Amino acid sequence: MSLVKRCRRRRTRGLPTLLVGTLALATSLAGGPATAAEQGTLHELAAAQGRYFGSATDNPELPDAAYAATLGSEFGQVTPGNSMKWDTTEPARGQFDFTKGDVVTDFARQHGQTVRGHTLVWHSQLPGWVAALPSAQVEAAMENHITEEATHYRGAVTAWDVVNEPFNEDGTFRTSPFYAAMGSDYIATALRAAHAADPDARLYLNDYNIEGLGAKSDAMYALVSELLDEGVPLDGVGMQAHLAVQYGFPYEMRANMQRFADLGLDVAVTELDVRVQLPADAAEVATQSTYYRRVVEDCLAVERCVGITVWDYTDKYSWVPGTFPGEGAAGLYDENLQPKPAYDAVRTALGGGEEGGGPGALKVLYRSNDSSSADNQIKPGLQLVNTGGSAVSLSSVTVRYWFTGGNGASTYSSWCDWSALGCSTVTHRIAAMDTPGAGADHYLEVGFTGGTLAPAASTGEIQLRLNKTDWSNFDESDDYSHGTGTSYTDTGKVAVYVGGELVGGIEP
Repeated sequence: MSLVKRCRRRRTRGLPTLLVGTLALATSLAGGPATAAEQGTLHELAAAQGRYFGSATDNPELPDAAYAATLGSEFGQVTPGNSMKWDTTEPARGQFDFTKGDVVTDFARQHGQTVRGHTLVWHSQLPGWVAALPSAQVEAAMENHITEEATHYRGAVTAWDVVNEPFNEDGTFRTSPFYAAMGSDYIATALRAAHAADPDARLYLNDYNIEGLGAKSDAMYALVSELLDEGVPLDGVGMQAHLAVQYGFPYEMRANMQRFADLGLDVAVTELDVRVQLPADAAEVATQSTYYRRVVEDCLAVERCVGITVWDYTDKYSWVPGTFPGEGAAGLYDENLQPKPAYDAVRTALGGGEEGGGPGALKVLYRSNDSSSADNQIKPGLQLVNTGGSAVSLSSVTVRYWFTGGNGASTYSSWCDWSALGCSTVTHRIAAMDTPGAGADHYLEVGFTGGTLAPAASTGEIQLRLNKTDWSNFDESDDYSHGTGTSYTDTGKVAVYVGGELVGGIEP
């Protein structure tokens, strides 16, 4: 299938179902229309705003009574982590076993929850017989697998991740037995087969690292646009959102969600977690909470973002430590099934706390305004953005950019060269760190003499500059906060504080 862009038709299939389904979700699963203040659980808060809030689960976890009690009460949707994948459901060709998946759908039915089917076609967790098939037999095997599984779960599953992770990081199609046999046409074939087997289920393509704008999300956008042009049954895009505090928040996540919604597609956050490097410190915990809150806020800001699923809700059963050595603590609950600060941040974002998300509703965008990392000046460009729902007093806000002084003078000068707010309203100073860290022994601290920052507003660009008083050269190449990007992007290595409290970014 060609990915050449053409004039795109706005697809309307399923819109009435979406509206009815959203209202039904908010009433039947949350016990009727209600204000956020009257509701208690994450799902009830989300349902009051026409969304769902769910969690992944898996069969080994469900016998844990304390775990199952929270899963069944706090969340309104579940996704089976492994029990509906191909290696479990069809381990030998034509021999199907849905026992494990049935346990999950039975649990959901008993607790009034919806189920997201995961996943019909994926390059991973395939039984060996699939890869061993002659190319001429792959399409028939794929269609049969989809038909059997989607038919079995018809009525029990409300949405399917029909094709999971079709792209490489650079936006090229991932190699798989399906792509090798059919090219990219396997995706349309899979969607058509799923729709024929379960016409009432919502059909999704699902991938990771497509949450923000970039090559991979551009490839997904081009693919779904082409599929819609061709009349292929497709209802939404799943953004997995496996985030990590050390890599920064996805660039323009809200705008990215909206462009898919503008095609007439639903958007869902399908596998959310936010991992940190262990042992987690206070700064990482604060940044993790900020990332969780921002995902919720972005979803609520896009009308067709239908809900959020965390993967899994507790660190006790998280997949992260086994996949990313030295990282973990990625969930909303700790290993003892106790809520973490991230849980409170999500509640607040859903309307279950102080409006506007409290002091943490800020992020910093950064770019380098200097093409050389080895001259006698450092020139960071910064912008502060209010991502919350209430105004923030700028006089309480400070931002820190960390660097190393190196050789030469140990005294510094700092400058505001230009600011959309006016440099007279911007304060700046250089301070030495009490305990130097990797890539940092000093920081440039930026503040404001007054003013407020409205919800969704930005300070605009602030062009800053610093030098040693003897004008000797810096070596910025390994500075903690230094980056080489010339466009404004989120960064986890420039921190923002409100009233001295770290609300975003990670200190070195």
